[in-house]
Amino acid sequence: EIGAALARAGYAVMTGGGSGIMEAANRGAKEAGGLSLGCNIHLPREQKPNRYLDRYFHFEHFFARKVMLVKYSCAFVVMPGGFGTLDEAFEIATLMQTGKLDHFPLIAVGGVFWDRFETFVREAMIAQGTITEQETQVIHRAETAEDVARIVREGTRPY
Repeated sequence: EIGAALARAGYAVMTGGGSGIMEAANRGAKEAGGLSLGCNIHLPREQKPNRYLDRYFHFEHFFARKVMLVKYSCAFVVMPGGFGTLDEAFEIATLMQTGKLDHFPLIAVGGVFWDRFETFVREAMIAQGTITEQETQVIHRAETAEDVARIVREGTRPY
């Protein structure tokens, strides 16, 4: 639904190009008539390009893939995930925190997962003084595909 909503709003959808939620986003974009891209990475198991990609780019290293994901994106939508997902989300938050990236919505979708994340941020990071409450404002929350598309539209500048 999110991939389709973004495609209908005129955005290309770029994911890690693999299965699961990435494939769902690419499928939504492609079926809605949008451009569907993947930045795939070679891993010992998993991460084969999904069948809904118009184009995909293959990477050997996570850091190079992350650079391309950021360079060619105008927003990041993160779903509940593992270390890689959090690494990418923290990279975006850090780039905004340090002024290296501007006008770049970081949107967390997925209810309870991000509620627990926010609790950790408040009780550990803010409480310890490693970040400020204001610095957490770079992360937007959304529960519907329409909310995601609206936040992207409102938070990006036309090229």
